[in-house]
Formats: sequence, structure tokens, C-alpha cells
Amino acid sequence: MIIKQINSLSEVNASCWNSLVQNQDPFVRHEFLLALEQSGSISSTKGRQSKHMLVFEQQELIAAMPLYLKSHSRGEYVFDQQWADAYFQSGMEYYPKWLNAIPFTPCQGQQILIKDGQSKSAVMQLCIDKLKAYSEQNNISSLHCLFADKGQMQNLPKEMLTRTGVQFQWFNNGYRDFTDYLQSFTSRQRKNINKERRRVAKQGIKLQRITGSEISEQQWQVFFQFYELTYLKRGQSAYLNIAFFKQLAQSMPEKILLVLANNAQVYVGAALSFIGQNTLYGRYWGCYEEYHSLHFEACYYQGLKFCIAHNKQIFDSGAQGEHKISRGFKPIETYSAHWIQNAEFARLIADFLQREREMIQQYKQACFKQLPFKTLV
Repeated sequence: MIIKQINSLSEVNASCWNSLVQNQDPFVRHEFLLALEQSGSISSTKGRQSKHMLVFEQQELIAAMPLYLKSHSRGEYVFDQQWADAYFQSGMEYYPKWLNAIPFTPCQGQQILIKDGQSKSAVMQLCIDKLKAYSEQNNISSLHCLFADKGQMQNLPKEMLTRTGVQFQWFNNGYRDFTDYLQSFTSRQRKNINKERRRVAKQGIKLQRITGSEISEQQWQVFFQFYELTYLKRGQSAYLNIAFFKQLAQSMPEKILLVLANNAQVYVGAALSFIGQNTLYGRYWGCYEEYHSLHFEACYYQGLKFCIAHNKQIFDSGAQGEHKISRGFKPIETYSAHWIQNAEFARLIADFLQREREMIQQYKQACFKQLPFKTLV
């Protein structure tokens, strides 16, 4: 096996890359990652330099690793800023670091793409060993593989430290429609959901779901304004730009679902999701002003209705959000893996992760007890 490192997705054939993608995961597709680069949403000047790894057997691409060299920890959703502070206080540099993850996308998936039939553990070991050797020669502190699925975590080298987290996901139990889904709730919780949905309707708001090829230029502009507002309200700048979304609309429209909310023929909110083989991924939301319960309707209930209608088994609604529990989203564990070059810091971080893991388990169990179902399904 031969390893090659590239500075852009444009240096690898799209069909060869996509042939390694499983479950139609939209985020590791060549089109998605290339749009991030070509739109300028990521770049070396923004502290995230593309350094993707390719593994060949003779002339055939058998594995690929989305990889970035980073000079900060923004936009990752697995927080290691305290680790960076500890390095700084000890007189050492934490940055640059390697990041194996999809930028700005806290969704579990296939973070290292490997052709079926290849030894996953052997390929991963080869990639990690290559990065470790390069890091030791070039003073790169660490490697972080974020939101890897459980199968990949089992094949990663043992020297990598495991970190767990919690997100909330919905699972389809063969529901006929949204009403059938609510029948699994306790009476009180079912009434609460119906009350929320009536409040949206009473405000005169109507919702429509549009797939990528149907989204007009005006609707993309409206969505992007809402997306930007979500960050501006927090005093931040948006990570992504309009060019990124427009490029995806051209290159992978079949993977896009847009929910638009309008009131008296004026758009008042929007939620954008991405479509996988069995999973709907809720990603971006924004609105001009707050309408009671509109966020829940646009971001969750419309997505659930889409999943039921199109037989999607999972609704991955992204990071955080305990308010999702009462709407039937179950707590699930997320995983990341970390290699820390400095042996003493690796030991200290391993101790921290063990304590954190125990707290995560307690938190997950507490969340399970708050689920709204008559019986746990």
C-alpha cells in the first residue's frame, strides 16, 4: 500500500473517492468536501489547511482520509480548548494539530473511507503511523478523529484515546404517519406536541418541504440570510458562505431538503437538512424573529414527517439540545479518538477522559428517564 497526501479534493478523481463512501453519507462525498474548499469556506488563511490522505494498492484507490491541519479548535463540537490551554501553560504549543473530521459537521459517520474487502485495522494503522511519524518530525501535537461511527472506533489503533459524548437522535419504528408516531407518547406529552403545532398554525405560518432541485435562487438567498442571522445574533460570523450552498445545489441536489416557513406570503424561517441512505441529517436553522414553537415545527416535526414518509430510519438532528428529548429523540453515544504526542499529557488526558466517560454515562441514563414514550421503544 502506498500513501499520498493532497492539498485539495480537486487532486483526486470524484468517482474513485465516492466509490469508498458507504450509506450514501452526504458529508464525506467528494462534492461536499470540494465545495467547502472551492467556496473558500475553509482555507489555510482561516486556520484549516486541507491535507487529505489517499491510500493506493498498485494504481487503485482503496482508502481515503479527510484530513486538515488546524491552528485553532473552532467549529469542531468536541471541545479540547482546555487541553490547548494546559499545553500553553506548560510552555508548549498545541497548534497545529491534525483533524480527521468533516468541517462544521457534528454527525457520526465514516471518517476514514475504506474499500470493502480491505483490512480496516491495517489501513487505519498505516495512516495513523504515517501521521505520527510526520508529527514527531514537524512538531504537530496531536491527531483528532471526531464523530467516527462505532465500527470505525473498533478498528482504530489501541494507542488512540477514546472520548464519548451524547447527542439526540430519532429512530423510526415503522410509524405509518406522524399521528401514529404520537400514539407512542404518553397522553400528556402527546397533548403538548399537538398544542405546539396548533400554535404555529394559529400564527398563520405555513410550512413547505422542498428538495434540492426544486429550490429557486431566491429561496437559496432567503435561506442564507436566515443562516447568517443565527450566527449574527450570537455576535459571530457564519462558517459557511452562499457560494458553498449554491455549489451543493448544483453538485448534489438530491441530498438536500429545505423546509421554508412563510407568514402571509413572507418567508419567516428556514431549516436545511441533508439526506443519506437511511438517515436524515438536520443541520441549519434561522429566522428573522421568534415565533412560538416555529423552531420545533421546522427543525423537528417536518423532518420527522419526511423520515416517516420516505422510510428513513434515523433522524440525526445534530449536536446538543435537551429539548429534543420530550419530542422523542433518544440519547445516543458519540465517539472521537485522539492521539497525543506528548506522553505525559496523553496520560493526564486519558485520566480525564475516564472520569468524563463516567459522567457521560450518568447523563445519558438521566436523559433516558425523561423520554415521553408510554414504554421505551
